[in-house]
Amino acid sequence: MSKRKFGFEGFGINRQTTYNFERSQPPQRLYVPPSSRSGGHDNYEDTDLDNIDYDDREPSNAADEGGDGGGDDEIDPLDAFMEGIHEEMKAAQPPKVNEKLEKYSDDEDDDPMESFLKAKKDVGLTLASDVLHAGYDSDEEVYAAAKAVDAGMVEYDSDDNPIVLGKNKIEPIPALDHSSIEYEPINKDFYEETPSISGMSEQDVVEYRNSLAIRVSGFDVPRPIKTFEEGGFSVELMKAIAKQAYEKPTPIQCQALPIVLSGRDIIGIAKTGSGKTAAFVLPMIVHIMDQPELEKEEGPIGVICAPTRELAHQIYLEAKKFAKSHGIRVSAVYGGMSKLEQFKELKAGCEIVVATPGRLIDMLKMKALTMFRASYLVLDEADRMFDLGFEPQIRSIVGQIRPDRQTLLFSATMARKVEKLAREILTDPVRVTVGEVGMANEDITQVVQVVPSDAEKMPWLLERLPELIDNGDVLVFASKKARVDEIESQLAQMGFKVAALHGDKDQASRMDILQKFKSGIYHVLVATDVAARGP
Repeated sequence: MSKRKFGFEGFGINRQTTYNFERSQPPQRLYVPPSSRSGGHDNYEDTDLDNIDYDDREPSNAADEGGDGGGDDEIDPLDAFMEGIHEEMKAAQPPKVNEKLEKYSDDEDDDPMESFLKAKKDVGLTLASDVLHAGYDSDEEVYAAAKAVDAGMVEYDSDDNPIVLGKNKIEPIPALDHSSIEYEPINKDFYEETPSISGMSEQDVVEYRNSLAIRVSGFDVPRPIKTFEEGGFSVELMKAIAKQAYEKPTPIQCQALPIVLSGRDIIGIAKTGSGKTAAFVLPMIVHIMDQPELEKEEGPIGVICAPTRELAHQIYLEAKKFAKSHGIRVSAVYGGMSKLEQFKELKAGCEIVVATPGRLIDMLKMKALTMFRASYLVLDEADRMFDLGFEPQIRSIVGQIRPDRQTLLFSATMARKVEKLAREILTDPVRVTVGEVGMANEDITQVVQVVPSDAEKMPWLLERLPELIDNGDVLVFASKKARVDEIESQLAQMGFKVAALHGDKDQASRMDILQKFKSGIYHVLVATDVAARGP
C-alpha cells in the first residue's frame, strides 16, 4: 500500500482520500501520532492513517478476538494514539530563553506582523521628519507633519512655529581651511566725521549719549551722529532714505551707523522697534558698492541671518527698499517657500542674502551659492536663534566666511551663551546698549488692564473695540491657535473686518494677510505671537 507523508517543516496539500470498497474505512482522526523519529523535533515524519496495519479477517471475528482480550502482540489504536502523545511530549524541547531574547527585544515584538508594522511606522516617521526638515510645500508635507506630531517629534515655539525635535542636530558644514584660500583684500572703513561731530567736546558727547539712553563699551568708539547726512551716504541712498520717510536716525542708528561705517564689529543690544534693521542695511549698501562686481556664480557679499521666516521676510523687504537705489540684488532664503525657486534665484546671483540658518545651510549643501565673496555678516536677534537651537548652524555658517569679515550681532538680551559666541566670532567689537534691556520702545504707550477672568475678556474687547478701531488698526494676541480662530470667528460674526494669523497657515497666506492688514482691508488682526516680531 502506498504511503502519504505530511512533514512538519511545512503544510502538505490534502489529497482526495482513496476508498477501498473491499473493507470498511477506518475512522479519521485529526491528530496522527508519529510512527518513528530519527532525529530532532523538526526532522521527523508522521505517517497517515494508511500506515496503520489492519487485520484482514472478517470484522466479526476480529471483534470476537478483541473481546477476549486479544494477544500480547496486538496494538490497540487508542493505546498507540496515547503512547504517541506521551512520546511527543517527552521529545518536545522547550525553547531556550536566551535564544528568544536574542531574537526579540521584548514580548510585544513576538508577533511577526507587529514587528513588520512597527518597522514600517519607523520608516514613515523618518520620512516625515525628513520632509519637515526639507520644508516642502505639498500635500506630503501636511501628512508628514501629522505623522511627526502624532509621534511627538514636533514641538512649538512661542511663535507657534513647529519645531522638529533634533532640529539643532542638522549636520553642519565643515569649516573651510581659510589659510589655503587667497582672498582679495577688502576695505571696510568708509566713515569720515563731519565738522559738526568732530567739533563736539567729550562732555558734549557724553551728554548726547545720555539723552539717547546710549551706553557704549570698547576701544576708541566713534561719536554718535545726529542726522543721516552726517553718515556720508551717497545721493542715491539719501533719496531712498527720504523716500521711506526717515527724518532723523533713531538712537541705535545714531551710534551704530558711525561704528559700522568705520569697519568695526559691533554688538548691538536694542529693544523691539528700535530701527536696528536700517542700522545694518545702510552700511551694508556702502560696503557692497566698494567691492568689485560679482562674476557669474559668485555672491553674496552681505549675509543676514534671522531666527524666523517672518523676521527674515521683513528684513528682506526693508533691504530691497534701500538696495534698489544702487541696483543691488537681494534674495530671501527661508522655509515655507519653494527650494527650487530659491535655488534658481541664488544661482542667478545676488549681492545680499537674507536667510534663516537652516535653509541657508541647505542651499550651501546644494551648491546654490558660495561664501567666497562674503565679507559682511549680520546675526539679527542672536538670542532668539540660540533659544531655537540654531547655535550649531550659526557656527557652521560663520566657518564658511573669511576671517577678516565684518560681523554685526544684534540681540534683545545678552545671555551668557550669546556673549560667548560674540567673543569667538567678533574681532575687537564695540558694544552698544540702547535703553533698558528687554523693555519696549518708549514711543509705545502701554496701558495695563487686568481682566478678572477669561469669561470677561471677550465682552471687554467687544465693548472697547469700536473705539480702538477709530484710533487705528488693532492687533489682538492669543496664546493658542484654537483661541485665535475662536476670537476671529466671534468678531467676524459681529461684523468686524478681521483676519487670523498663526502657525497653521502657510507662508503665502501669512504674507497675504499681513499685506491686507497693512493696507487697511482688515482692521483687526488676531494672532499668536508669530506676528510679534518687529524690524
